[in-house]
Amino acid sequence: QVQLVESGGGLVQAGGSLRLSCAASGRTFSSYAMGWFRQSPGKEREFVAANTWNGATTYYADSVRGRFTISRDNVNNTSYLYMNSLKPEDTAVYYCAVKGGSYAHIPSKSVEEYVYWGQGTQVTVSS
Repeated sequence: QVQLVESGGGLVQAGGSLRLSCAASGRTFSSYAMGWFRQSPGKEREFVAANTWNGATTYYADSVRGRFTISRDNVNNTSYLYMNSLKPEDTAVYYCAVKGGSYAHIPSKSVEEYVYWGQGTQVTVSS
């Protein structure tokens, strides 16, 4: 059974940093694109970042570009999201996901194209 488990969320002051981790098990995702999304109360889930299996291609939402960095360790089947210069508007539940379909190796900003999801980890940024 495929399982994605996020960790590393918490409460941080504005301007602070956090590192989120996403540990995958049940299969190897080394050839699949992985992404991070977030969702705030009353809002739709939104794209944050995604990368190819080797990290050579990365996509970021405009709101986080230059502050967040996505990376992955295929040996340990883990994806990371490094978040710096955090702002109160970054407060959300953060989810990692693995892309599916015929083009699973190509990163996407579309929620619908990701088939495996973690349970999410809460990030709260205080002002």
